[in-house]
Amino acid sequence: MVLSTGLNLRCFAEDASIVEPAAADSSIVAPSFLTPKFELDIQPILTARGCNAGACHGKARGQNGFALSLLGFDSDMDFEAIVTGSRGRRVVPTSPATSLLLMKATGKLPHGGGVRIEESSDEYRQLSQWILSGLARTSPTDPVLKTVEISPAPYTMAAGQAESLHVTATYSDGSQRDVTNTCAYQSNEPAVVAVAVDGTLRAGDLPGEATIMARYMGMISTWSTAVPRPNPVPASFYEQLPRSNFIDELVYQKLAALNIEPSPPASDAQYLRRVYLDAIGRLPTPNETRLFLGDEAADKRARLVDALLDRPEYADFWSNKWADLLRPNPYRVGIKATLSLDGWIRNAFRKNVPYDQFVTGLVTAQGSTWRNGAVTIFRDRREPEEIVTMVSQLFLGVRLECAKCHQHPFEVYSQRDFYSLAAYFGRVGYKGTGLSPPISGGEEIIHLKKKGEIRHPLTKEVLRPKPLTGTSPELTDEQDPRAAFASWLTAADNPYFARIAVNRIWADLMGIGIVDPVDDLRATNPPSNPELLDALAEYYRSVGYDSKKLLKAIFASQVYSLSSSPNSTNAGDYRNFSRHYRKRLRAEVLADALADITEKQDTFAALPPGSRAMELWTHRVESEMLDTFGRPDANQDPPCERIPEATMTQALHLMNSPVIQGRLAADGGRAHNLAQSPLTTAAIIDDLYLATFSRFPTASEASVLVAEFEKPGADRRRLTEDVLWSLLNSAEFLYID
Repeated sequence: MVLSTGLNLRCFAEDASIVEPAAADSSIVAPSFLTPKFELDIQPILTARGCNAGACHGKARGQNGFALSLLGFDSDMDFEAIVTGSRGRRVVPTSPATSLLLMKATGKLPHGGGVRIEESSDEYRQLSQWILSGLARTSPTDPVLKTVEISPAPYTMAAGQAESLHVTATYSDGSQRDVTNTCAYQSNEPAVVAVAVDGTLRAGDLPGEATIMARYMGMISTWSTAVPRPNPVPASFYEQLPRSNFIDELVYQKLAALNIEPSPPASDAQYLRRVYLDAIGRLPTPNETRLFLGDEAADKRARLVDALLDRPEYADFWSNKWADLLRPNPYRVGIKATLSLDGWIRNAFRKNVPYDQFVTGLVTAQGSTWRNGAVTIFRDRREPEEIVTMVSQLFLGVRLECAKCHQHPFEVYSQRDFYSLAAYFGRVGYKGTGLSPPISGGEEIIHLKKKGEIRHPLTKEVLRPKPLTGTSPELTDEQDPRAAFASWLTAADNPYFARIAVNRIWADLMGIGIVDPVDDLRATNPPSNPELLDALAEYYRSVGYDSKKLLKAIFASQVYSLSSSPNSTNAGDYRNFSRHYRKRLRAEVLADALADITEKQDTFAALPPGSRAMELWTHRVESEMLDTFGRPDANQDPPCERIPEATMTQALHLMNSPVIQGRLAADGGRAHNLAQSPLTTAAIIDDLYLATFSRFPTASEASVLVAEFEKPGADRRRLTEDVLWSLLNSAEFLYID
């Protein structure tokens, strides 16, 4: 088949220059036994060379008038853009060498993407043959791609070692093809193992693990390897390490495989401060610290954890974390609906509602936004496509949003998968006052409609509800599809639900998830310790999704109580939990800590006097402190992104904030009360260190400070304020060690 574009006498370049066609290239002969096909042969080349990437012609409006579908998800669109788009000027079947498609790609004409294909390459010959032989597309009788496999078999690499991967595509007719040069590659840990565009690997000097992804025609294959430290550690070293539960065993096994030694245990003072902040989000008082450090019982840590998880601060602290994930923009849904959702979350944590019941209550919620706060998530996300994007990321750890528009670039999910899952929410209905930002003050009722359908955006086919894995029974008109979704979601054989839940909790406590980012579980972003992730998920299921029991297991482990101080083997380890990874205090935790330490409480609008920052139910309450330290922005949509990084603004705020300075120097504050008390200088210094660092000062620290107080003419109150200011501006205060 020769298209009418072959009759064109001119080929107009994108930059409006005119290129006269040369004589037909007699060196190119259409193969008599194999005609290149667009879907089978040409699109993979465009993908491998980045032509349809998001930074080039695959972005929303294309590049310089030439648009391709992202990563080739829409073959019809791409074929039309190349063959018939812009009056067919991009291909010249009578003279392939003068085709704009080839002249741009080889750099013979100005091209913003540079040279993507060499004229001597197999890709060039394949494109030329396709153009010359009639621009063929696949037919129903052509073989279909079934699998993509990488060789050689995975093995452990040594630092600095190189390896060449080979990728083989297998088709429905049993034929195979070497597609190494037309795959797109990516390493999830380039510092551990980097991959070149031709599939060549090179291990770095950093010990760890890496997974290499090879993507070909929408299919993905992965190749995982480890790069251990070159100096082996005797097995006896790991055998003698203390173990409290299964967590320690699985972490030590991983460290042994990488020849990494864990750091020594943290001190009692470090553990005390760490577990207070991780369990309830507040510092221990000086008296609580004295009691714990003076307790010589072997079970004092276990008893401490039990006591902390029974305190009322537990519910507020963990509700605050979940409010970040679920809280809508109050300017969009209304203040009362936001307050209602916050109350629902806090009540669930006060009752220690099992996690599976908590999630079921959310995804199946019905009723008034003023009486059942859980329905607020449907007031905020009003279309099934919006709902399923949020639900899949939160409760499955699967980022489906890409599949809304095209085949997921790093996963197996298609548009059909996305919209079939969204169909579970197709019958969500609304009565009452809708949204009218920035007011949106009215009540709305969320209910189940009698009918509601979801159509595939391209084929317009009506899609029935279907989960990502397994099968779903037929639903009647009387059944709520969301209940069927919740049943699948929380089922014991769901491979995602428990894993994403424990990964999020683990990351909160340990500084980084077993999978990072925490809500991105996929084959191309594997867990750093899959056995540990699976064991934690199984334990969570076995205790009935009781979050307190999971927390107790992690707090009890030796791994949780390791020091943050690195040794010569683990200084570069940030994924295998060979030491504690320090975290900056959460904004609300920091605000409450400053109030407790200075003994001068904050006041917040919309809360009674004496309330703590952890009790805030909306980010619309003004607070320079909370904004500076990264609380989510209520004006963003969704308002859930919390900034964990330290910034210069934060350091300047702690040093210079008039509010903090006022608290330090206030009458009736800690500094004033200590200076006016009959306590000795040493006792004052002890109190300041206990309040701020949850430890006593070292002998050298104490001696230096006592000497300052004993200088002639020293102002006891001013020195007390200065010492406290210095402690508050230290990394030891700002971070959970």
